[in-house]
Amino acid sequence: MSVANGTTAGLAGEGGDRPLPAIRRRQLREAAIEVGITLVALTGIAAVILIFVFVGREALPIFTSEEVRAETDLARMFLPQVWREGKAAFFSWQPVSDVPKYSMVPLFVGTLKTTFVAMVISVPLGVAAAVYTSEFAPRRLKEVLKPTIEMLAGIPSVVVGFFALLVMATVFQDTFGFAYRLNAVVAGAALAITVVPVIFTVSEDALTAVPRSYREASLALGATKFETAFKVVLPAAAPGVLAAVVLGFGRSIGETMIVLMASGNAAITSWSLGESVRTLPATIAAEMGEVVFGGAHYSVLFFIGVELFLFTFVLNSLAAIIV
Repeated sequence: MSVANGTTAGLAGEGGDRPLPAIRRRQLREAAIEVGITLVALTGIAAVILIFVFVGREALPIFTSEEVRAETDLARMFLPQVWREGKAAFFSWQPVSDVPKYSMVPLFVGTLKTTFVAMVISVPLGVAAAVYTSEFAPRRLKEVLKPTIEMLAGIPSVVVGFFALLVMATVFQDTFGFAYRLNAVVAGAALAITVVPVIFTVSEDALTAVPRSYREASLALGATKFETAFKVVLPAAAPGVLAAVVLGFGRSIGETMIVLMASGNAAITSWSLGESVRTLPATIAAEMGEVVFGGAHYSVLFFIGVELFLFTFVLNSLAAIIV
């Protein structure tokens, strides 16, 4: 009996000792992977912080340099300019004139107009496409439709800008009779091409995540498939859909090449959608290569970058909180 017990104990001891090194190696490997993932995440956060610090440092002379402050004047950047005669002048962006003018108002107005047009077009299209793909489309059609729409996000913005400049501008002018060939409507419609995939992807994921029991319970109570989709599933996925809209809004505000090529680049303070506009990102892209390093114009462009960074950061944070 003792021999048998000793043999069993010995086998158990040998068998129990063998897996330990393998388990230990697996634990070390998992710990190393976890550390690697953490380092990658921290590197991304550090990169964002460093970019913001660099942009903020270059814009700091607006607040600290007497020479730059005298030329820019923050009050005139956001308020009506007043001439010495006491007459109020129109808002203007003329950084290279004899008397430089750095009003942000026409840039804000232009950004809001193009973004408004883009959202008016992209939100209904993106959400409707997501609802159809999630609730009504046959499986085979869904397998084709979803990757096709998402593939739009991979088209370079400069290609979309060329298409808007050469094709959409002519079609829109002939259709709506715009006085200006390049305007906020053309730029906003081109922006919508890049925003629709963002709204569609996030909204479709949110709709798909709604439990199937919601649909089954609604259909069992006598609701039609249409009523189930729009009165049960869509309200249940509302936080995800709203997050998709916020993300699309941030994408449209930060887009550069499309509005640079299709908006007309005229810093005009007007709420008419048929007139040419200039946006904040397009201003940076168009003028950064020609400014004097360290000058007032240089600092103002970086100040615009800080505004865009803060605005998109707040929007993305809001979307994350909503999700």
